[in-house]
Amino acid sequence: MIRKEGERVVFFLQNLFNGIMLGGLYALIAIGYTMVYGILRLINFAHGDVMMMGVYFAFYAATLLSLNPLFSAIVAILGAAVLGFLIDRVAYKPLRNAPRISALITAIGVSFFLESLAVVVFGAIPKSFLNVFKDRTILNKVLTLAGARIPLLTFLVIFITIVILIVLFFIVYRTKIGMAMRAISMDIPTTALMGVNVDAVIGFTFALGSALAAASGIMWAMRFPNVHPYMGFMPGLKAFIAAVFGGIGSIPGAVLGGVLLGLIEIFLAAYFPAVMGYRDAFAFIILIIILLVKPSGLLGKKIVEKV
Repeated sequence: MIRKEGERVVFFLQNLFNGIMLGGLYALIAIGYTMVYGILRLINFAHGDVMMMGVYFAFYAATLLSLNPLFSAIVAILGAAVLGFLIDRVAYKPLRNAPRISALITAIGVSFFLESLAVVVFGAIPKSFLNVFKDRTILNKVLTLAGARIPLLTFLVIFITIVILIVLFFIVYRTKIGMAMRAISMDIPTTALMGVNVDAVIGFTFALGSALAAASGIMWAMRFPNVHPYMGFMPGLKAFIAAVFGGIGSIPGAVLGGVLLGLIEIFLAAYFPAVMGYRDAFAFIILIIILLVKPSGLLGKKIVEKV
């Protein structure tokens, strides 16, 4: 009986850390969705593909430029930030005053464009992200916690995610650019009248969200090393669901929704292995339930539009 109880604890701990790690990655991607939506009321469906491009930037920075993994990640994050800024300037800025459906269709078009561009430039054949690491010690090392054998990479991803979230919250809530972002999310015309360069702040928001997506993508590829042009579709879609779950437009809501979605997905698959094949469906079921029960999300606020 004691042995069985110990096995349950080990099983629970392993899945708990896996769920927190997966949820943290969803949260980083979801924040990009929620920041853009909070400012422009736009669902940037190309966000998951920006994550994919970030992974490719890191892969080729390491394999072609022979940079170590850390510098490859920095290059990828900066490259994704520039890409996000350019997407805003080329695709979304001309549609600032257009109907929302026009911007939504454009977002879908940008997503298809990035996927097709990746197929042409990088090739459709999947690549292993493990080639980035000459020394794979950190990937193979396992730590023991209360009898549970948990890969060191899991703790590393959780730690990096927490650090990134702390930096993000500092930027948003303790800097002038963060204050401008929050002001624009409340009222764009009034903020512009107060002397704020609205287009510059929106561009910064896209760049920041894209950088977070690239950081999440790199850690995703470390955990799931199969890199291909469509790898960002499902994580991006689930991150969008996480943003809606937590409250689209709310950064704390995106974090909460991402972590909860990761935990729910892992624990359902762990304790109900018969439904493992329907793992991706869990997120869509949660989306349907949250839209029926609480459309504003867990931490979201109801928005009343004057007509």
